[in-house]
Amino acid sequence: MILWVVFGGFLLVLATGAPIGIALGASAAVALYAIMDIPLIVVAQRMFTSVDSFSFIAVPFFMLAGAFMSHGGVTRRLLSFAHSLVGALAGGLALVVGVAGMFFAAISGSSAATTAAIGTAMIDEMEKRGYHKDFAAAVVAAGGTVGIVIPPSITMVVYGAIASVSIGDMFLGGFLPGAFMGVSMCLVSYFIAKKRGYEGVGSLSFSNIVRSFRECFWALLMPVIIIGGIYGGIFTPTEAAAVAAVYGLFIGLFVYRELRISDLPKVLLDAAVSTTMIMFVVGGANLFGWILTNAQVPHRLGLYFTTLTSNPLVFLMLVNVLLLFVGTLINASAAVVILTPILLPVALSMGIDPLFFGVMTVVNLAIGCITPPVGLDLFVVSAITKIPIEKVTREVMPYLGVLLLDLLLITYFQDIILVIPRTFGG
Repeated sequence: MILWVVFGGFLLVLATGAPIGIALGASAAVALYAIMDIPLIVVAQRMFTSVDSFSFIAVPFFMLAGAFMSHGGVTRRLLSFAHSLVGALAGGLALVVGVAGMFFAAISGSSAATTAAIGTAMIDEMEKRGYHKDFAAAVVAAGGTVGIVIPPSITMVVYGAIASVSIGDMFLGGFLPGAFMGVSMCLVSYFIAKKRGYEGVGSLSFSNIVRSFRECFWALLMPVIIIGGIYGGIFTPTEAAAVAAVYGLFIGLFVYRELRISDLPKVLLDAAVSTTMIMFVVGGANLFGWILTNAQVPHRLGLYFTTLTSNPLVFLMLVNVLLLFVGTLINASAAVVILTPILLPVALSMGIDPLFFGVMTVVNLAIGCITPPVGLDLFVVSAITKIPIEKVTREVMPYLGVLLLDLLLITYFQDIILVIPRTFGG
């Protein structure tokens, strides 16, 4: 009974267009009050407790770092550097989107932020150069998926806090899968461009590469500082987030000088709003997951999976299907908070590495961002371009196909995720 109330209420509230955090919290609150006869004060207590963690302090600092860098002229410099590397090839601007997406992901920690930043700067330019606008929107949406895979990733911070897995190791584990995804999407762009006759822009010039690299060097240094500081024993992942925020402010104000003191109130407000949304979603999802745990859903699901298979690889494939579906419906951080306590114990019982399972989960949810019918990145580019979702979906299918192939390879060859953490991690 309680499961029908929780899930039915969640879908009903979500269908009204309410934010995901409201849908999670409201459905859980109704179940607590009407079915479990638990005082509603528990709602506030559980939501507060879920975010009252030292690890979660990293979220607002990483959001702030991304906001400082975005407003400080970083996006334009990253696009310029990406253009110098691949702009002269066939479909150069589409390749620029893919490469710049990987660069910007190392700053923003969010797929939606990566999609919005790159899309705002590139879609009109691609259209002027003869690219079909539907295709340009699809390229940008696909390029944004690596935003939560390449570190620093907000979703990885959430998983690390929930699963008690090293956030620094999660960051290291995301490098190769994120690069793998980005490069494979660039290959798809190249072959589509060759077929449709989209030409490159400019010519390959070593001096131009050096010049554009110098311009964005300080931006590209941020992930190096974060990872290097963590594994050099200089600071914890949470402290690294604070360092990243200070570094982003310094770069914007004194190096690039495109961030002004008068901009700070708006930047701080934007970061605060984004952080509040994420934390509210995490709180609502934790409450939702707590009810599922009390209803013994994890235990039942574990028993169900063990009746289906005792093979870890088959289990992972089933989890992939589940996560791809869930990723189309709800925010990645919410999905992690709800599903990690349910799925991770089953994975551990099968001998699956929790670090691998976490990064694989994030990759799944990233792909869900462009999986129809309700992938988040599809809605972001649709809002930017005013193109209907179905048109963007049609053009994004080749990218979705290659990302699914990437996921299969990552699932089967687990060292793609684990080799760097094992080499450099603790």
